[in-house]
Amino acid sequence: MITTIHIKNIGIIDDISINLEQGLNVLTGETGAGKTLIIDALGIIAGNRFSKEMIRRGEEHSYVEACIFMPEHPMAVDGNIIISREIYANGRNMCKINGRMITVTELKEIMKNIIDIHGQKDNQIILDKASHIGYLDSYIGEKIQIKKQEYRKLYNRYCEIEQELKQNYGDDIEKQRRLDLLKYQLKEIEEANLKEGEEQELEEKQKMMLNAEKIAENLQTATNAIEEGAIDAIHITIKALEKIEDIHEQYAEKLKELKNIYYDMQEIARDIANMNEETDFDASQIDMIEKRLDLIYDLKRKYGNQISEILAYKNSVQEEIQKIENAEEINEKLKEEQKKIEAKMNQYAMQMHEIREKQAIELSERINQELQDLEMKNAKFAVHINLNEKEYNKNGLDTIEFFITTNTGEEEKALTKIASGGEMSRIMLAIKSVLADVDKVPVLIFDEIDTGISGKAAKSVADKMKKIAKNHQILCITHLASIAAKGDYNYYISKVTENERTKTQIQYLDEDETIKEIARIASGEITKIAIEHAIELRKAM
Repeated sequence: MITTIHIKNIGIIDDISINLEQGLNVLTGETGAGKTLIIDALGIIAGNRFSKEMIRRGEEHSYVEACIFMPEHPMAVDGNIIISREIYANGRNMCKINGRMITVTELKEIMKNIIDIHGQKDNQIILDKASHIGYLDSYIGEKIQIKKQEYRKLYNRYCEIEQELKQNYGDDIEKQRRLDLLKYQLKEIEEANLKEGEEQELEEKQKMMLNAEKIAENLQTATNAIEEGAIDAIHITIKALEKIEDIHEQYAEKLKELKNIYYDMQEIARDIANMNEETDFDASQIDMIEKRLDLIYDLKRKYGNQISEILAYKNSVQEEIQKIENAEEINEKLKEEQKKIEAKMNQYAMQMHEIREKQAIELSERINQELQDLEMKNAKFAVHINLNEKEYNKNGLDTIEFFITTNTGEEEKALTKIASGGEMSRIMLAIKSVLADVDKVPVLIFDEIDTGISGKAAKSVADKMKKIAKNHQILCITHLASIAAKGDYNYYISKVTENERTKTQIQYLDEDETIKEIARIASGEITKIAIEHAIELRKAM
């Protein structure tokens, strides 16, 4: 349940805090005092859209915080969930749960199972077609839940097999496509006959060929310089040192070093000459290298950044081909298991369908009776069950949607297409009345559910809300004395003007104040007769 809500800078609300209790919390007060703004604030906490026009004039941001006591909830800390949402005039939006930042989408997903708002502008869980099967199954109870649990076990394994078959190429068409692709890739790589280091070697040759003329010219220059200058000069030097080598050992030593250099220079000259001869390339050789490099670049683009990666990919392709070709036996076993599971699933699904069909009629009748009590005498509620053979889902083969006719002679419409907020609130109240014991959303909020009703219908609405409040926390804005009289906790909303600014105030009413407020609502003024009437209404709680 919501224990506290703190609202700041929304419309005429300056800064208020409201402490709420389990049961029926009734908000009454003068028109325009800010009652609906409180519901809007709860909608903001629930993840609804927020218009910056709602920010109090002269302020830069609005802030809403709620403390929700739900000890069993996985997000609860010391039994509480603290939710806040801060919205700025520049569009910045900040949502937090227990101090942790979350997105609005996450907030909405969490809160849809905690707060259910029914007002003129709000979307309800009941309008979500996907929730309808849950309502029906909750109404049916244990009779279907046991079968549903057994079905779910089978369905989960069925889905696991589906996934395994996909991973094992259980789909014959997909498997053949994949096999054809892999074989094509393997053939392409094998025919290329790649070798480690080949690309670098080819690129070096290509560079040599593209610079052949420059290389030849400079190698020839080097050859000439060595043969015609350097070697002759060293030879002359050697002859000179030979004439004095026996005079001192240092001359002999230098002579030895110089002879070594002489032999090295001769070797270098021969090597350079050979290099020069190798620079003579024909055009066909250049063309062959360029084509080979183009092939390597193309394979790199497809299969890896290096030849080593391409060869590694080739090995993985070979392994996958072998796996696919050998997967047939595994897949056949999986398909056989899936077939057996499907037969059992179908049995449970059909059993659940039969139960739902019978119980849907009963649920419709009970909701229609509730609608009669709520002065919607021409309304006809119906649960539509569509059996989708072979289209298994987590609930069996059924898809369910609620339909209603609100007036005689009108076409039956899906509940999601009902336009009137007042009708929608009473329809929801009828459904909640029937499902009060099984509905798991703990907080229900009704904004002026009494619109357009009075007398007997108003009393029926009050009785039903009181009944629902036994299992839920209800927050209700009302203008009817019969509903206010049923309140476990009553609050009065008013507005005051201070420093030329209007702001909302909220006051918790004790029993005497509650009687006076009921009297005011009933007759417009607090008279002795009105007080006596209010006391009688209060006694009927």
